[in-house]
Amino acid sequence: MEDSYVLQLQEPKFREFYLSYSGYAQCGPLHCYGPASRPHYLIHFVVKGKGMYQVSGQKHYLTAGQGFLIEPGTQTFYQADKDDPWSYLWIGVGGTNAGKYIRDIGLNSEQLIFRSESGEELKKIVLDILKHTESTTSNLYYLQGRLYDFFSVLTKDVVIDTYLGNTKENKYGKENGYGEYIKEAMAFIKNEYICGIGVQELAEHLNVNRSYLYTIFMNELHISPKDFLQKYRITRARELLVLTELSVESIGKSCGYGNAERFARAFKHETGLTPTQFRRQDRSKNRRNLEVSEDGLEQLINS
Repeated sequence: MEDSYVLQLQEPKFREFYLSYSGYAQCGPLHCYGPASRPHYLIHFVVKGKGMYQVSGQKHYLTAGQGFLIEPGTQTFYQADKDDPWSYLWIGVGGTNAGKYIRDIGLNSEQLIFRSESGEELKKIVLDILKHTESTTSNLYYLQGRLYDFFSVLTKDVVIDTYLGNTKENKYGKENGYGEYIKEAMAFIKNEYICGIGVQELAEHLNVNRSYLYTIFMNELHISPKDFLQKYRITRARELLVLTELSVESIGKSCGYGNAERFARAFKHETGLTPTQFRRQDRSKNRRNLEVSEDGLEQLINS
């Protein structure tokens, strides 16, 4: 479960550096996103609580005051803590100079984790962004200014976790060997999910039996291989429904579902909506830029 407030800009006015989307989320226990990749740079900052960010088979356990970078096209997975689920804000940026500005604050593929003492200031900027929902020229310039404010705050006191041992850990105390299996499983799923692979094919690829595969996934990701495969496919399907004009049937096939009926059942099981309903609802939200009540924002500001 997640209570989230999101602003998504459809057509950027600027080319070199621009705001793609921004948001704030209060997550329930073990709420997760992914595995998925994004088309833009995405910076998350943990306002309170705890959670885990996984990229390239490596887990980072984060708490309030820390943040993480997601790079374009990189497969990631992140999940709220069971006992102290996190709340976080995020900001997505694109443009020809986006990578340069990201590097200016010390983040890159080798430095994905950071700390900041200005969490409240970052939160106020994002919540202010979420209030400016009209696609007017004035608002677009205002949002561009707030984007630079966000980066200004980050560069003021951000501390890069150069020695990522602060966030990397084996949750089970000693090396259990599961990490390499998960890394290989992620690569196999990413390359083969379109072919309709199932748990058996995944187990065979890793040269383990299904029972051991289940143990690996439950220990590392707290989800069964079967459920993980479905979440992965539905995540990809959601992106295609929003970002493309492909038919529902074509999207289902491209995500490994043999027929439209099976795809529709799986999609509704995960999201509560049919693919057509999801596409219609999401685009309706995008046309309005944001669906969030002022009361909800005020509660976030004062929380």
